[in-house]
Amino acid sequence: MNARNALTLAKVTATILVTVVAIAVLTSWPIQPPTSTVVDETAWAPEDWAVFEEKVRFADERGLADMELGEAIVRLAESFVGTTYEPGTLEVPGPERLVINFRELDCVTLVETVLALTRFVREGRAEALADPRAAQARYEANLMALRYRGGLLDGYASRLHYFSEWLADNESRGLLRVVTGELDPSADPEPARFMSEHPGAYRQLADPGVLEAITAIEERLDEGPDRLYVSQDRIAQVTDRIRNGDVIAATSTVAGLDVAHTGFAVWRDGALHLLHAPLVGRSVEISERPLSDRILSIDSQDGIMVARPVEPPR
Repeated sequence: MNARNALTLAKVTATILVTVVAIAVLTSWPIQPPTSTVVDETAWAPEDWAVFEEKVRFADERGLADMELGEAIVRLAESFVGTTYEPGTLEVPGPERLVINFRELDCVTLVETVLALTRFVREGRAEALADPRAAQARYEANLMALRYRGGLLDGYASRLHYFSEWLADNESRGLLRVVTGELDPSADPEPARFMSEHPGAYRQLADPGVLEAITAIEERLDEGPDRLYVSQDRIAQVTDRIRNGDVIAATSTVAGLDVAHTGFAVWRDGALHLLHAPLVGRSVEISERPLSDRILSIDSQDGIMVARPVEPPR
């Protein structure tokens, strides 16, 4: 095989690998026909309650309710380091329900879990644990507000599958503030089409009605404001404007896909790192490389979006 053929083969192989990883990540954000559903009262396993209680007491003992919000988020997120990475944890039999799983996390459910827990802690301290059903209901409301469009659970299609919409929707309800626009960003003009163009990656998209619903969502997103992101070559220049506890969304190079990975900004020894649940490593961790170096080293990622959680009303 000559050098030119070898180079071509290498490029094709890299492209295939990137697409396979993207499909693996997105299978945790699948779609099925919209059906009106309610929170499943049996969603909490005893093991999940045990972890929840442990985290709430941890937060209470360390005063996270009164700590600066970003620092509280980081402290709570750090307590999940070592937790098992598991894709597709939201994939459960039957109709869509609010899945509670503190024992296994992917990159998106890590962000949602930590933010919902932080809000719970800052709304009411450990004494709320005295009434488990009320505590569960309060946490469920926080989680649902983050995970579903408008905070309303109405089938798979109501889940915020594209993370750029996740950011915009949560900003519209005052749960966070997208600060990408303050970081000298660029616009990403590529349409969001990954789901409708890869129906085979989602068993629910075998239903033509579901595929039509997702296509309509994608078209609506494409008609909205430009997706802004900080390109990978500029991240190092704006890190001083990113704070502890900010939500980081790594943008994707895969055609039709907006975001490839998510996590939290964490400052360590004067450098900005990513606290995340990576596919590689199989557990929640703080990245060894600074955020800017990490993004530059990954072919499937080419920049970041940044959002800052907002303090809940007291």
